[in-house]
Amino acid sequence: MKVIKDIREMQSISNALKKEGKIIGFVPTMGFLHKGHISLITESKKKSDVTVVSIYVNPTQFSPSEDFEKYPRDFKSDENLCINAGVDIVFYPNGDYMYSDEHKTFVITEELSTKLCGISRPEHFRGVTTIVAKLFNIVNPNIAVFGQKDAQQSIIIKKMVEDLNFDIDIIIVPIVREVDGLALSSRNKYLSEKHRKDAPTIYSALTKAKDLIKEGEKQSRNILDFINKTLLSVPDLKIDYVSIVNMQNFEKVETIGTNTLIAVAVYFDSTRLIDNILIN
Repeated sequence: MKVIKDIREMQSISNALKKEGKIIGFVPTMGFLHKGHISLITESKKKSDVTVVSIYVNPTQFSPSEDFEKYPRDFKSDENLCINAGVDIVFYPNGDYMYSDEHKTFVITEELSTKLCGISRPEHFRGVTTIVAKLFNIVNPNIAVFGQKDAQQSIIIKKMVEDLNFDIDIIIVPIVREVDGLALSSRNKYLSEKHRKDAPTIYSALTKAKDLIKEGEKQSRNILDFINKTLLSVPDLKIDYVSIVNMQNFEKVETIGTNTLIAVAVYFDSTRLIDNILIN
């Protein structure tokens, strides 16, 4: 496995692979890898000849009050996991390479970025789309793999790819969970022992809501009421949002139908966790 830190070198290798007719699969990450990331790598390997994983904690998607400086980092562990997962190339750029002091250009997917997580994190998706566009131009992949846990991010990236004519197929992989249902996340590391025990209530509320829908409840207000009451029964849990929306445009829906996303964001102290389920 190669570890590449230089942008020009990464571009040169990608161009050479493309000339050889190789299909490049790409998994962009912020590191501190876990089984959720490995599922993305596994999917990439199924559909490509060469899998590239980027590891870069992107500063532009963090607000000044968020956890950029303390975001967990462990490159040695990430490197070993990538080797064991069969990754071909790790792109591990220095932060100074990705954004110069004179950087002025940003990519914004309008409307989609201002809903759900975009309400409490107004600059977040501008940073996400900008870094992903930069990485796409550096790695030049045929396919890129993202996780369903970040459902809003995945749809925004798909829209960016469509609108800006990137010749890249976007693949979304289902959420990977702990045995108790908690969605895997690098930020789970922040949870206290008590909060870690309470955190599976998020998925429990979502699955019970899905059962209510299967039993015939189709009014969003009733499902939202159930989820909110379930979450608020947990001490120390603060709700950022609970929303039932159309999966494609994130518009709120009054009646639950196909292609409906139930999305949740909560805080345990300063640790923000997100989860979702898709209703088909």
